[in-house]
Amino acid sequence: MKNIFTKHPNEVGETYLEHMFNAMRYSLTFLFLFVIAFIHAILPCLFKKTASDIVCEMSSDMECRKGK
Repeated sequence: MKNIFTKHPNEVGETYLEHMFNAMRYSLTFLFLFVIAFIHAILPCLFKKTASDIVCEMSSDMECRKGK
């Protein structure tokens, strides 16, 4: 029987703890991006490229992980 906690992490070449750390890191980054985008919506002069730059970095990081 496959362990539901390790099947997906193994598919991306990570241990359960590595995957948990990465998922938590992404979730905290998304929370940060929400705050930045919310502030930018109210004050467009602030954080003009912050959110988009971070999303591009995350996308690149995720693409690299996909190949594991």
